[in-house]
Amino acid sequence: MLMRYTHPKLQFTHALPYGALIHDHGVQFVVFSRSATAMRLLLYDAVTDTDPVDVLHLDSQTDRWGDIWSVFVPGIEAGQLYHFQADGPHDPAAGQWFDGQARLIDPYAKALAGRFQSGSDDIIRPPKCVVVEDYFDWEGDRHLRRELSETVIYETHVRGFTNSPTSGVEHPGTYLGLIEKIPYLQSLGITAVELMPVHEFPIHDVGGNAVNRPNYWGYDPLTFFAPHRGYAACDQPGAQVREFKQLVKALHQAGIEVILDVVFNHTCEGNERGPVLSFKGLENRVYYMLDNGGSRYRNYSGCGNTINGNHPIVREMIFNCLRHWVHNYHVDGFRFDLASILSRNQNGDLVPNAPVVNAIAEDPLLADTKIIAEAWDAAGAYQVGSFGVDERWAEWNGRYRDEVRGFWRGDVQTLGSFATRLSGSSDLYECAGRAPHCSINFITSHDGFTLNDLVSYRDKHNQDNGEDNRDGENHNLSDSYGAEGPTCNKIVESLRVQQIKNILTTLLLSQGVPMLLSGDECRRTQRGNNNAYCQDNATSWFDWTLVDRHSDLWRFCRHLICFRRRQPTVRRQQFLTGHASQPGMLPDVSWYSAEGGPVDWNGRPALVCLLTRPTLAQDPNGSGSDLLFLLNATGDPREFVLPPPAAGFRWREFIDTAAKPPRDIFPEADGPLLKPAQPQSLAYRSSRVYVAQD
Repeated sequence: MLMRYTHPKLQFTHALPYGALIHDHGVQFVVFSRSATAMRLLLYDAVTDTDPVDVLHLDSQTDRWGDIWSVFVPGIEAGQLYHFQADGPHDPAAGQWFDGQARLIDPYAKALAGRFQSGSDDIIRPPKCVVVEDYFDWEGDRHLRRELSETVIYETHVRGFTNSPTSGVEHPGTYLGLIEKIPYLQSLGITAVELMPVHEFPIHDVGGNAVNRPNYWGYDPLTFFAPHRGYAACDQPGAQVREFKQLVKALHQAGIEVILDVVFNHTCEGNERGPVLSFKGLENRVYYMLDNGGSRYRNYSGCGNTINGNHPIVREMIFNCLRHWVHNYHVDGFRFDLASILSRNQNGDLVPNAPVVNAIAEDPLLADTKIIAEAWDAAGAYQVGSFGVDERWAEWNGRYRDEVRGFWRGDVQTLGSFATRLSGSSDLYECAGRAPHCSINFITSHDGFTLNDLVSYRDKHNQDNGEDNRDGENHNLSDSYGAEGPTCNKIVESLRVQQIKNILTTLLLSQGVPMLLSGDECRRTQRGNNNAYCQDNATSWFDWTLVDRHSDLWRFCRHLICFRRRQPTVRRQQFLTGHASQPGMLPDVSWYSAEGGPVDWNGRPALVCLLTRPTLAQDPNGSGSDLLFLLNATGDPREFVLPPPAAGFRWREFIDTAAKPPRDIFPEADGPLLKPAQPQSLAYRSSRVYVAQD
C-alpha cells in the first residue's frame, strides 16, 4: 500500500490546471462539473483492485471553485491510481446522466492502467487513471519544423506495423517495436509518420455489442490526453507515457516527424444506451451535442454521439489536449478525424468561421505544427476546399482520391479533373488564398481498400466483420482486371502491378503533399476488406515477407520518393498558371493530346503534360528539372506524338510503368534518350515520365 500522510489534507487555493498535478508533497486533483452535487476521489493501490482503498469526499464549500472541484492529497506521488465519482441529477430525458455508483475516468487523465472490470454490483469499472510525472530526458529534442510542402506522409498503425510474427522485432505491436523499424522508414524515404489513434480507446467494444469485436483502429476515444496502454511493451502503470516519448525522440533523431490522428468528434460512451464512463457522468449536457430536449444524442459521427466541440468548456479541453501532445510529447502535427464536426455549432449547424477551427489555426503553441482536416463527417457535411479557409489548415483531398482512381480505371470524362488534381487542385484552394500544400493527396488510407486491393477487387469483401458485408464504402472506383482477388493469371497480375505503378507515379509527382498508406509500397492486402476496423489479425497487420516478395515494387516506390524530395518542380510553393513567367519562356504547365495537339477534354483518358521548372522568383529552391508526362489510361495501346514545344528539349527516360524491372525506373533519370521525331508507343494503362537534360 502507498504510504500517505495522516494529517488533514492541505488546502491549496489554485483550481487549475485540470487533471492530476504533482506537487512536492502530494498531488492536486482538479475536475470540471457544473451540475454535480457531490464529488469523490477514489484511490487504489493496485491495477487489480476491484474497490478503492481510500475514498476522499470533496467539500462543496472548500473544494469547489465555481464549477471546478479541486482537492490536494498529501503523501501520494506518480503512479497513484484513481477514479472520480459524482452525485447529481439522473434525468436522461433532460440529458442528465449522473450515477453515484459509476467509477469515472478523469477527462484529463494522462495515462490509464488495466482493463474494464465487473464487480459483484454489476457496475462497469473502467481502466484506472494514473498520476503521471511529465519529466523525460529529451536530450535537446525539438520539433523538426519541416515545411509541409517538403513532406511525404506515411500513414500507419502502431500495433499493425510490427505485430506480425514476420516483423522480427523484439517488442511486436508496440511503440518500441515501431522504433525497431525506423531504419525501414528511413530507407523508404518518407519524412513523416501519421499514426492512427494512439490516445486511449477500449481494446474491445464497451457499448453492449454482443459480438465484442476488437477495436483495432482506435477511432473510439476513451480519453484524449493518455497514450494507449495497449501499445506499451511494459505493463507497469504509466509505462506507455515513457515509451511513446521514446518513439517520438527516436523518430526525430531519424529525421521523421510525428503526426497524430486525433478524434475530437465522439467518444466510446455511445448514445443513450451506452455506458457512463467519464464525460456522461460529469457533465453530459456540456460535453455532447444533444437533441429532443436532451434525451437523444446528435450523431454526426456515425458512432452514437457527437462531441460538443464549440462549447467553451470542450473547446478549452481540445486546446489543452493539443498543447499537451505538442509540449509534453513533441509531436509535429495532427490529422483531425471527421473534422467537419468541429465546424458545427452547439445546435449541430455548420457555421462559417467556427470558433474552435479558427482558434486551432491561431493558437501560438501550435504554430510550428501541421494541422490537417478530414473535411467531412458522417452526416453529409463535405468541406473539401473550404475547411477553415486558412492556409494553416491542410485537408485530406477526397476529390483527389476519387478522380485519380477514376482516371486510371479508364473512366470517361476524367481528363480535366485528373489534370487539375495532378496540378495541385487550384480549383479547391487557390480562390481562398491557399497554397498547393493545403492539398494532402492520397489514393488509399486506413479507411478503404489498400492499393493492392484497389486493383484486385471490384467489390468489397467484408464478411469477416460480422455485419453481412453491409459495412464499408460501396463506391470504391476499383477494378479487378479480370479476376476477383488473388489469381495465377500472369497477364492480370502484370496489369495490376502496372496500375499500382501508375498510381504511385501520379501520387508522388503531383503538386501538393503525398500520403502513402503503410504497405502500399509492397502490395499489402486485406483480402478485399475495405473496412478492417475490427481485424486485429493478419488481415490488417503488415506482412514483412512482402518487402522481399515485391522488392521490385518497393524499389520503384523508394526511388519515386527520393526523386520527389530532390525535385522542386513537383513541390511548387505557388499554383501552376498555364502561362509563361517571362516573355520567350514556355508556360509552367501545358497539356496536349496523344497526337501532340489540343486536348479534347471530353475524350478518352490519354494525356501529355509538359511541366517546366520553377524560376528562382517562383521558388527559392528553383533548381528543378523540366518534366514530360505521357499518360495512357485507356484499355488500348496508344501512339504518342511529341508536342512541338517539347521538341526543343533533350529528354531522358525516368519511368516506364510497362517496362520490366529494373528498367521501369531509372533512379538518376538517365534512361534511354527520347527521339522527338519518332512516335512513342505506350502500352495500355501505362505511363512514362521523362526528365530534360541540361
